[in-house]
Amino acid sequence: MKELISVIIPVKDGGKYIDKAIEGIFAQDMNIEIIVVDDASSDNTVEIAESYGCKVVRHEVTKGPVAGKNSGLKVAGGKYILFHDHDDIMTEGAIKKLYDELSYDDKYSAVQAKVRDFYSDDLPEEERVKTLIKQEPYWGLFTGSTLIRKKTFDIIGYFNESLTAGEIIEWQSKMDSNGLKIKKIDFVSTMRRIHSSNYGKTNQNKEFKDYAAILRAKLKKQI
Repeated sequence: MKELISVIIPVKDGGKYIDKAIEGIFAQDMNIEIIVVDDASSDNTVEIAESYGCKVVRHEVTKGPVAGKNSGLKVAGGKYILFHDHDDIMTEGAIKKLYDELSYDDKYSAVQAKVRDFYSDDLPEEERVKTLIKQEPYWGLFTGSTLIRKKTFDIIGYFNESLTAGEIIEWQSKMDSNGLKIKKIDFVSTMRRIHSSNYGKTNQNKEFKDYAAILRAKLKKQI
């Protein structure tokens, strides 16, 4: 049997889409555990996750998706880690492709594929006009695109929970500073759903502040 892969889904009020995300992951036909970290949802997110047999970690108060990643890491039993957004969908055979690329090449600590945007069926036409999506696939930022050796986090530590967003940039910086290599492979592993309440859209100002703080910290280290 192939080694266990822990797929971590941080989510708050994701009942509308999470079933499709979970189905897409379990359809990968790999040795997988899904860890849903519920960030004090007020909807039926937990009930849906439990109905699929996912391991559920519950935050009693909202802590944000960065803390959600850390909570998932703390209970993950897999040798490999993959973070997945609750509203996205993995492509057929994606995890096997990521696993095959990483498990047989010890010089890499992570492997990264591409993501393709798509409009959610429930996104009104007037919002589609205002919300332009990328027409070509692009390198993913965690959401179902990046498989990581769990031991990597023993080296670089967990995510900085003072960040609302931007933890991916900091993670990449830590990988670089520790000499850990990320292999990029040119295939689409995940379909990224664009809808009216994407976290990046609703928290854009906080993301910009985090990116600026990370850049300042990086520049200070270079001085």
